[in-house]
Amino acid sequence: MNQIKTKKTLLNWELVSVNPNDKIWDWKDLFCFWGCNIQSVIGFSLIASIYLVYELNVFIVLLGTLIASFLVYFFANLIGKPSQKYGLPFPVILRTSFGIKGAKYFSLVRGLVGIFMFGIQTYFLSRLLSFLIRILIFSFDNSFLDHNIFLIFLLGLNIIDWAAFVFAVFLQAFLFSKSHQFNRSIIKLSAVTVYSGMFIFFLTVFLYDVKVTSAAFIDIFSINNLLDKNNIAPLITVVGTIFAYFSIVIVNFGDFSRYVKNDSELKKGNLSLIINLLIFSFFAVFIVIGADIFLNKNLENMERILTNPTDIIGKIDNTELTIIVLFFIIFSSASTNLIANYVPTQNILLNIMPTKLNIKNSAIVIAVLGFIIGILWLPLLSQIGFLSFVDTFGAFFGPLFGIMIIDYYLIKKTNLDNKAIFSLKENDLYSFSNGWHHKAIYSLVLGFIFAASTIWNESLMSFHSFSWIIGAFISSLIYYLLASK
Repeated sequence: MNQIKTKKTLLNWELVSVNPNDKIWDWKDLFCFWGCNIQSVIGFSLIASIYLVYELNVFIVLLGTLIASFLVYFFANLIGKPSQKYGLPFPVILRTSFGIKGAKYFSLVRGLVGIFMFGIQTYFLSRLLSFLIRILIFSFDNSFLDHNIFLIFLLGLNIIDWAAFVFAVFLQAFLFSKSHQFNRSIIKLSAVTVYSGMFIFFLTVFLYDVKVTSAAFIDIFSINNLLDKNNIAPLITVVGTIFAYFSIVIVNFGDFSRYVKNDSELKKGNLSLIINLLIFSFFAVFIVIGADIFLNKNLENMERILTNPTDIIGKIDNTELTIIVLFFIIFSSASTNLIANYVPTQNILLNIMPTKLNIKNSAIVIAVLGFIIGILWLPLLSQIGFLSFVDTFGAFFGPLFGIMIIDYYLIKKTNLDNKAIFSLKENDLYSFSNGWHHKAIYSLVLGFIFAASTIWNESLMSFHSFSWIIGAFISSLIYYLLASK
């Protein structure tokens, strides 16, 4: 009877191995997955800024982007394979390296980052919704928003902002908690919809003045000083910047790769990241340049070019176009929140309390915590530099990845005991020392120290973009030396 009781403390039907019949993701699904990861306001601004604002040689930027995408491809294949093979999510695979108890608490680090970012990104998503609501109200009655009720603010939000925020939080929680299949549909629909929207935006700015816009776009493809040694430092910077953007989703990529049909589809799907970056980069740069011409700015004054899509549409006096673009931005922001924050957090909560939580009540937990964080973002969290603390928590991700990879491929030789993963028996394979694997913990702490030093040590801040890789390398090396004996 005791054995049955202990098994139940780790067993949750959302965490067990995926039924082979449910492994239906192929490379096209992963294409949409990586598409959603980059289709965000931050991704758009980042890509456009690297190509334009920094005035780097476009081919150097392209080479750096390709190198970074190959690194993401390589690491995603490594971390995605065990989950694809055994059908298990990130926090459950983590049990095999850190112990059944250690995995609960160290996966919580990723869950905390996910919770905070869910709340913060939902706040910004709600701002887009509130803009849309204001535009719609103004289009029907341009004096309605002058009523006193709209001038009352609580925690920096008026009644429209509050309505938009509450709606954004609980609509996401409701939609994302329906089922894995429904989330897959959201990801696919979002990727296709947003690319369609970008194509429409592209045509809008391109057809405004085809000759001038095309000439301006071609002008940035200069090959002057292409082989200059001074390009080495910018190249490294681009690689680190692009890699850092994707690094948050790598460690828990298994949450999604567990549903992929086979290893071949996994590799082909991850390779589609490169295609996504090329497509998105083309649209982002062309739209920014075209919009600049559309707004009659001086193309030679590069620092004045707007690279944020919300800033661009804010300058375009076209209500219909603004509503359409806002719709696509809202769609992309929600799907990015699903992938980068909601799903990882949900699996981690289920792993922490497997007998008490399910996909429905865990959604309530995420929604409530996200609501609290979101309403505190403007008056408190943004004022105290809270993202620096979130960034520090993120310094654990590289070390976690390094230990998991070395443990799976070199220590365990790709063999896991699926039964022992869900057992709390004292002498089982992954109980280690009362549920904790001290060698892994020691390696994690050292890797974290090196990674976090690039955030808080001023003399090392130039390496901040590579903190994930630095932490992964240090922890994996130390873990291999300790665990291989």
